Amino acid sequence: MSAKSRNYLWRCAAPTALGLVLSTQAALADIRFWTIEEQPERLAKQQEMASAFEAETGIGVEVIPVTETDMGTRATAAFAAGDLPDVIYHTLQYALPWVDAGILDAEAATEVIEALDTGTFAPGALNMARTDDGWASVPSDGWTQMIVYRKDLFDAAGLAAPTTFDAVTAAIGALHNPPEMFGFVAATKVDENFMSQVLEHVFLANGATPVGPDGFAGFDPAKTVEVLDFYKTLADASPEGELYWDQSRSLYFAGNAAMIIWSPFILDELAGLRDSAPPTITDDPTSAELASKTGIVTNFAGPSNPDGAAWGDIRYFGITADADFDEAQQFVKYSMDNGYAQTLSIAPEGKFPVRRGTPDNPTAFVDAWSKLDVGVDRRAPLSALYDAAMIDEIVGGLDVAQRWGVNEGQLALASKIINSQAINRIVREVIDGDLSSADAVAKMNQELAAIE
Repeated sequence: MSAKSRNYLWRCAAPTALGLVLSTQAALADIRFWTIEEQPERLAKQQEMASAFEAETGIGVEVIPVTETDMGTRATAAFAAGDLPDVIYHTLQYALPWVDAGILDAEAATEVIEALDTGTFAPGALNMARTDDGWASVPSDGWTQMIVYRKDLFDAAGLAAPTTFDAVTAAIGALHNPPEMFGFVAATKVDENFMSQVLEHVFLANGATPVGPDGFAGFDPAKTVEVLDFYKTLADASPEGELYWDQSRSLYFAGNAAMIIWSPFILDELAGLRDSAPPTITDDPTSAELASKTGIVTNFAGPSNPDGAAWGDIRYFGITADADFDEAQQFVKYSMDNGYAQTLSIAPEGKFPVRRGTPDNPTAFVDAWSKLDVGVDRRAPLSALYDAAMIDEIVGGLDVAQRWGVNEGQLALASKIINSQAINRIVREVIDGDLSSADAVAKMNQELAAIE
C-alpha cells in the first residue's frame, strides 16, 4: 500500500468532526518545498512562482533552500523524524533510491505525469525515473552534453555534421592544422570531473557501459576498443598537456578549435553575453559572431550503437511520503504547466524543457523557453541568437538522454565507478601511448570489478 493510500485511509477513519478540522487545516496549511536552486536570484524567482501559485489556488508554499551536497542526509533525517517536506526539487541520483527507501511516493508522481499527458514529456527524462508501475518523480528540466562545432568551417569543407565517430574523424582529417586550428580539444586532465562526463558521453554513444542489471558487468571489449581508439584520435588532434573545460572553451572562443564537447552553459557565453568569458575570435568581446558560426550535436553515435545517445543531467519534482498529496500534486502540476515558463526562467541556459508543450499545443513550452532571456552582463533570448533548427537540436537531446546504470537500476554503483577516476586514468595511459586499447579494457575491467 502506498503512503498516499495509507494517508487516505487514516483520514477516512478519523471521526467526522476531527476529519473536518483536519481538512480545514490541510486547505490552509503551507506546502513546504525543498529546492537545491539556492542562489539568491534563483531563489527569488522560485518565491515569485510560489506567490503566483498561491494567488491562483489559495495554497501557500514555503520555499526552503537546501545545499545540493546536503540533500541526501537532510532527506534521510527528515524521513526518520516524520518531517519531510511536501515536494523536493532533486537530482537524478535520488529518484529511484528514495522510492525504495519510502521517502518519495511514486504513485503521486505518476498521477501527475499521466494527468499532464506522458506524450508531452521527453522520453529520456521519463525513462531515467521509471519504476515498475510508473515514475519515481516528475521530470522538471535538464540538459545534455553537446558537441560544439564550427558549422561555417564544416559547410565550407563540405563536411557532414559531427553526429558519429566517423564524421568527427573525417572532420579532424580535413580541419586539423595546428597551432592555428586544432581538430578537437579533448578532456585529458585525469582528476577533473569534466573528463569523467566527457568520457561517459563518448562511451554511451557507442553503447558501452560497465554495469548490468546484476551489478558490475565489465565493459564489452569490442565496443570499448572502438571508444578508446576514437578517443585517442580526439586527443591526438588536441593540444599537448592536461586539458579540461577551461582550455576547450578558451581555444574554441579564440577560433583555434574546430570541435569541443561542452555543456549548454556555453551558449550565452558564445554570444558575448558574459564579460568573464568573452569570445576572443574578434576584437569585440560582446559580438555574437561566433554563435552565428556554431552548430551543436546532442545525439552522438558510435559504430556499435547507430541510434546514439546523449549524456543527460535531469532534475525532478519528487512528492514525498509525508506530503499533503492533493496540494503537492497541484503545486507540481502548476510548476509543469501554467507556471512552467517561470520554472524554466530560473536558469534557461541550463534548464531545457523536458515537457515540450501540451496536447493542444505540442511546442508551447519550447517556444516559451526559447524566448526567455539568457546571459549575465547582457541578456537576450536564445531564439534571437540561434536558429530554430539549433533550438530543436538542443531540446531534442533530452529525448535520448542517458546515464550509466539508470536503465539497469545500478546508478549508485555506476557513480562509484565514475568517481573512482580509474577510467580517466587508464584512458590517459592509452592517450599517452603507454597502453593499447585492448589491454586498457582488460585493466579497466579488472580494477572496476573491485568497486562495490
